[in-house]
Amino acid sequence: MGAVIVDFDGTICLHDVGVDLVERFGVDPARSGPLAEIDRAFDAGEIGLRDVLVAEAASLGASDEELIAFALDHCPLDPTFAPFAAWVADEGLPLGVVSDGFALHVPPLLAAAGLAHLPVITNDWQRGKLSFPAAHPICVGCGTCKKQAVEQARSLHGRVAFVGDGVSDRFGARYADVTFAKAGLAEHCRRESIPFLPYENFDDVRLALDKLGASAEPVGGEPCPGWREPA
Repeated sequence: MGAVIVDFDGTICLHDVGVDLVERFGVDPARSGPLAEIDRAFDAGEIGLRDVLVAEAASLGASDEELIAFALDHCPLDPTFAPFAAWVADEGLPLGVVSDGFALHVPPLLAAAGLAHLPVITNDWQRGKLSFPAAHPICVGCGTCKKQAVEQARSLHGRVAFVGDGVSDRFGARYADVTFAKAGLAEHCRRESIPFLPYENFDDVRLALDKLGASAEPVGGEPCPGWREPA
């Protein structure tokens, strides 16, 4: 294996921090108003995840400091991740974090766990305004393109293992050489016939990587549904 890329929300962090922040600080936490329409449009394939993130970020009625403090107090990391990161470093494998969320909470939560040194690919948050420096240059679906993150890591380091848990990880999973999946990502991989290894925590991932021999090539296939020229 050449490199490991790991999703943050729901994977490194036991919570989806964006969901927690919207439930606590959003002006439409019950999703009975404007955010309900955003959810409907996303489920219908009319908008991409990037549009959802922008709307959710705009709904948050709190300062950056309040949002970060809440995340630090209420959103723990998987306790097996820090030992996993140490093992990966001992093995000489590059380890990167990728997140398609609000972004502001990722560095503080990693720093609190002594993991501030890990490189993070994510969106950019400036006082409630999101921008997307890690987006694909053509696709307008996701904010952070995890497919692109996997391909960049492969070009630098060789075969890539990807670890994730949710729908925003589906293209990282499709284009990785080895995918570890749980929860919604595992369901997606089963539906799409994407080979994956199930896991519960990072001890499972470490043991599997330690034993892993030859693996399947990336599934590849069609690009994501948002793959179109921006308007």
